[in-house]
Amino acid sequence: MAGPGTSSLLSIMKQLELFDLPKTQSKFKNLFSGLRRPIWTENKARMIAIYLRLFVYITKHGAYIDGFAGPQQPRLPDRWTAKLVIESQPKRLRQFFLCELNEQKLKLLRALVKRAREEDIAEHLNRLIELYEGDFNIKVHEIIAAQQIKENTATFCLLDQHTFECKWATVKALAEVKRGMKIELFYFVPTGWLKRALAATRRVKAIRDWWGRDDWTELKSKSSLACAQAFCDRFRDELGYKHAYAWPIFERSSGRRIMYYMIHATDHDEAPKLMHRAYKGATGQITEDQLLLNL
Repeated sequence: MAGPGTSSLLSIMKQLELFDLPKTQSKFKNLFSGLRRPIWTENKARMIAIYLRLFVYITKHGAYIDGFAGPQQPRLPDRWTAKLVIESQPKRLRQFFLCELNEQKLKLLRALVKRAREEDIAEHLNRLIELYEGDFNIKVHEIIAAQQIKENTATFCLLDQHTFECKWATVKALAEVKRGMKIELFYFVPTGWLKRALAATRRVKAIRDWWGRDDWTELKSKSSLACAQAFCDRFRDELGYKHAYAWPIFERSSGRRIMYYMIHATDHDEAPKLMHRAYKGATGQITEDQLLLNL
């Protein structure tokens, strides 16, 4: 039986198929067409955790960067991405770089890191779990300077900001870490409240730093989908990513409103298909056996 918002989902997926895929990527024209249930906001963390599970089944190793790693909802740990990723099985991710500025969230993050390190010792796992306390726009340069992420290290970075916290210069710095396959990015675009935020805020410099250019006012006239597409275009055209797709995340209460998009930018040809599988897995469209089929 179709769930609430299914017709809206199919409509938006049809738009995405037409709007988000350039001719050079026509082989992914059906990337969104098989999705029949929306990802609710509370399932986003599960989607990311599933994707990284598939990611390490292929890479056999990997590094995870989380620029805003504290729990979005401290009372709901099952929706905490960093926790789900650190605890994910099999434990093939070998390096974790977790950053948080908010002191309340930091207390929970410190406890998570401490517990994970103790469990690693007990299980004889040699994983690097580093905690960076402060503004990710600053701390990202410490992560890069540490040179823990090598050219052949498969790396995924989550940039799950609230609205304007992640500067474009930070995104650019991450994209330039490696000369070959760039760090995969999963980047939050707050389309559900973006126009309201742009109109209400007096933090012009913060918005300019977030967008990275002076033409940010043009976003005010764009639709939510067009704003998401503008980011996809910039990831491909400016940062040089081979693929960039906008994945819609829906509001649970109505089932019809897209709260925001997550932009997945990657150089790996198989990665968009893995994200498609993770999206379906997080909504229960495919079973556990199907999730890992042919990996």
